[in-house]
This record gives sequence, structure tokens and C-alpha cells, in this order.
Amino acid sequence: MSVQYYEGIGRRKTSSARVRIVSGSGNYIVNNKPIEEYFTRLGDTQIVLEPLQTAGYEGKLDMSVKVQGGGVSGQVGAVRHGLARALLELEPGLRPVMRAGGYLTRDARMKERKKPGLKRARKAPTYTKR
Repeated sequence: MSVQYYEGIGRRKTSSARVRIVSGSGNYIVNNKPIEEYFTRLGDTQIVLEPLQTAGYEGKLDMSVKVQGGGVSGQVGAVRHGLARALLELEPGLRPVMRAGGYLTRDARMKERKKPGLKRARKAPTYTKR
């Protein structure tokens, strides 16, 4: 007998997260570590768990996450996005609430590429008259 889980894939910048939720007691694992151990910055775990609080499932579900790529803030956003999508699979009636909170919107902002002749994406070399 297999355990029924719900899966959501979230993305942010260059990070990608596969989030699986299953009924349980509030055990949150990210890349085989407890969530507080993986996301050590102040407030990051709060941001990740916002969709659960909004849906009223805090402490009622176990979450298992595989996240890769990008930096800390990108991974936080990817996990949050994936969690919201997984909650939608669990309960499709949550869509308006998740939409209103902005949890289902894929944040499309990426790092802008460097342009030829410039130092960075937009910074030009210093102009000298002579």
C-alpha cells in the first residue's frame, strides 16, 4: 500500500523545487534536512510556509522538498511556489485564496544578461573627454 501524496513544482530565478505533501503532523524536510536547518536566514521559513497558513493546513501536513539551483532567496521562492501548487492538487477550491495571496504567480524576474561594450547589463564604461 502506497501513501497518497500531492506534488507541485515551483520555480523562481534559476531555482527549481519539487514539493510533496502528505497528511501528517507538520514535519517539513528540505533536501533531507529540517526546514529550519536548511533555510537559516531569519524569516525564510515563514515565507515558505505562508501558503500553508493561508490555507489553514499548518501542522496538519508533512512536506518533503527537493530544491536545486540558484541562491537562497530563489530557492525560498521556488519552494513557496511549489507548495502552493501542491496545495491546489490537494484541494482545488483553494485557487481564489492562493491567487489573492500571489502564491500561484510564477515570478518571471531573472538576472539580465551582460551586453557587449558594457561592464554589466547596463553599466557603461566611464566617459572621458580626453
